[in-house]
Amino acid sequence: MSRSRSRRAGLAVLVGLATFGSVAPGAGPARASAPMKAGFHAPAGAVHGGVVRAAPHNLRAAMANSSNWSGYNIGYLDRGSLFSSISADWIVPTATQRNRGQAEFSSTWIGIGGGCVDTSCSSTDATLIQLGTEQDVDASGVPSYSDWWEVIPGPSVTVNGVEPGDHVRATLSQLAPDVWRFSLVDFTHTAGFSGMVPYSSDETTAEWIDETPLLVGSNSGMATLPNLSRVRFFNATVNGRNALLSPAEALQLGGGGTGLPVIATPSVPVPARNGFNDCSYAATCPARPS
Repeated sequence: MSRSRSRRAGLAVLVGLATFGSVAPGAGPARASAPMKAGFHAPAGAVHGGVVRAAPHNLRAAMANSSNWSGYNIGYLDRGSLFSSISADWIVPTATQRNRGQAEFSSTWIGIGGGCVDTSCSSTDATLIQLGTEQDVDASGVPSYSDWWEVIPGPSVTVNGVEPGDHVRATLSQLAPDVWRFSLVDFTHTAGFSGMVPYSSDETTAEWIDETPLLVGSNSGMATLPNLSRVRFFNATVNGRNALLSPAEALQLGGGGTGLPVIATPSVPVPARNGFNDCSYAATCPARPS
């Protein structure tokens, strides 16, 4: 079930204000909002190409545990403000097949909405606007890389190809009530995309995430994360300022009460508190890039 298996026509009607660079967009797999505590289930999201992005599960104590998110989620009740902009740089990781003969999927992204409004996950934000990069491996072991954006409940929109090792910067900001601008710049290849989209966001959470998707259809369940080289997030901002990340806002993929082994782990924030590393198939992750 790869991102390229199907395309959805007419998406421009849903996001009529969107504008792009030279590469025509195509619809990719969808992602769904609303995080999950133990026993809390996310609402159904838009499904595309047999893949849906689900929201995090089992948030949140010390380093919280999620069934598909690894990274940092900040909330309105902890921070005392709504979120109208977010940004970060990262290095596109290299994806290699972990299990022979199996297709594997991963996304690296920033977003507003879709998370827990505080570290105890007392409530969640069911809206989500996001953009990032995709790092997948097909069943024969061939990797594919792309960039994309999405507003829930619509499907994601694939724009360009990217390559492992590329330095990208993603930015999302609200220009006016319910009007958002998004951009992703690939500094390595002087490429990227930008656009505007109308969207009504609750603005109560913000995230910097590595994710595995939820597969639907004959092989329903969480996808397997490929082996990823260490993902380095840096220059993270929210509302135009240093994100000031806290270890209490971290999410580990797997472990805890998820019923999964540890699959991916974020580091503590770097000393400036505007970045972290994320390590696949590791219970710990160093904060400094290596």
